[in-house]
Amino acid sequence: MHLPKAELHLHIEGTLEPELAFALAARNGVDLPYADTEELRTAYLFEDLQSFLDLYYALMAVLRTEEDFAELADAYLTRAAAQGVRHAEIFFDPQAHTDRGVPIGTVIEGLGRALDRSEETHGVSTQLIMCFLRDKSAESALETLESAKPHLHRISAVGLDSAEVGHPPAKFREVYAAATALGLRKVAHAGEEGPPEYIREALDILGVERVDHGLRCMEDPELVDRLVSERIPLTLCPLSNVRLRAIDVLEQHPLRAMMDAGLLCTVNSDDPAYFGGYVGDTFHAVHEALGLDREQLRTLARNSFEAAFLDHDEERRARYLCEVEAYAFD
Repeated sequence: MHLPKAELHLHIEGTLEPELAFALAARNGVDLPYADTEELRTAYLFEDLQSFLDLYYALMAVLRTEEDFAELADAYLTRAAAQGVRHAEIFFDPQAHTDRGVPIGTVIEGLGRALDRSEETHGVSTQLIMCFLRDKSAESALETLESAKPHLHRISAVGLDSAEVGHPPAKFREVYAAATALGLRKVAHAGEEGPPEYIREALDILGVERVDHGLRCMEDPELVDRLVSERIPLTLCPLSNVRLRAIDVLEQHPLRAMMDAGLLCTVNSDDPAYFGGYVGDTFHAVHEALGLDREQLRTLARNSFEAAFLDHDEERRARYLCEVEAYAFD
């Protein structure tokens, strides 16, 4: 699927392919509890979000240096560009690295090295979104925001991710207020495993401009009406929903119904190394499983650029949208 598109829900740590994990482990003297890449791939059969997160955080041990983070981001951008991505807004989880002794500057500057050359090397414009781990304390999130201040020129927005249930958005009211004061944009995971009320909290208490996932909004018609009328984008991740058991099979995914309801839906890959495909693969999968026609796929691509944080560069957004309209399907 080379249809031009933006990717708005992508965890850079979730692009760590087994081959790169073993290469970085060798470089950094990290022992992985797997014999080879094939054995590691078999570990990617998850029962739920928590079982995925356990492996996800364990493999981060191989990421140590600026070079490691730059190589990780460059590998993602190479794959993304090959699947039609023209703009990527990339999540990263600083607490997952600082908690194991990697300075936040190492993470941000390493990623930044790859992002700085992305347009020239890959033809992909980029932004960086710093996510807080919701299963950690709000105080930890505030400390992380404070430690990121020397690097804010590289950060466009803040987000909220990791285990959702039991960690409502309201827990992070203070840190989102602080991010607002710093001029950062705001997104948050809500309504993946958590209830529709979490989506409301993300909107009303955190002031988010996009909802990451938002799948369970369909349980609340009044909330759907609000999301439609306010044109709040949803960054859906269908392959992730299936692999993490939020949806049994892709054919049951409500994406088509959500589009029919008028929701501003986008399609993204989430953690593609773990969930079976990058964003172009995801477009192909929903085309096959849900019977989305070419114009519906074009709508999803158009939505992705309309939902992107490109307000500072409307000329670029308009150029990308023209590429979508001009795209000729095979």
